[in-house]
Amino acid sequence: MIHTSELCRRFHVGDSWVHALDCVDLNVNKGEFVAVMGTSGSGKSTLMNILGCLDTPNDGRYRLLDHEVAELDDDALSRIRNQHIGFVFQSFHLLPRLTALENVMLPMRYSDADLDVSRQNAERLLQRLGLADRMDHKPNQLSGGQRQRVAIARSLINNPPLLLADEPTGNLDSKTSVEIMELFTELNRIGQTIVMVTHEDEIAAFARRVIQMRDGKIESDQVH
Repeated sequence: MIHTSELCRRFHVGDSWVHALDCVDLNVNKGEFVAVMGTSGSGKSTLMNILGCLDTPNDGRYRLLDHEVAELDDDALSRIRNQHIGFVFQSFHLLPRLTALENVMLPMRYSDADLDVSRQNAERLLQRLGLADRMDHKPNQLSGGQRQRVAIARSLINNPPLLLADEPTGNLDSKTSVEIMELFTELNRIGQTIVMVTHEDEIAAFARRVIQMRDGKIESDQVH
């Protein structure tokens, strides 16, 4: 599903270059649950941005779902992000004026899906995630865990083959974090491919494979 070869990303800082990614080779197969760990500045967030087609490397190759990403134009990249990748962020990124149901339906506005079918799918996802009685609530009426569940439902609305999660429990207490990770585990059990960035050992332990990054390189890659 994911293949990178000698992936490099450099940033010009002052009079020097910072190598955020330094010749990273990575393969992720369908159905894997991968945690990417590392301290601040290790390159894990830069890697996630490139995998999500939110940033581009300076050198190297990235192949996603049989697409050479460097060969895609802006429209094709937008379609990839909307239809093939689900994003879950630490800060939820829900629109405050929309209800939970409307937030989940947002990605469908940029597709050709029927509105009624989209609504039914969004309702089913929210019910499945334990939010049947919160569909008409706005984000400020929800707890942190409930907001993250809405964000997860939104990420799944287009049935994406790949789910990318960037510190998905970063703003949650420990009990709610475990609940969210148990949800991720269940999604993976039924076939969802997940790549997750985290700095917490307890959260990474839910993944089947843990990659440690340091100074823009993969330091270790272990399967539990």
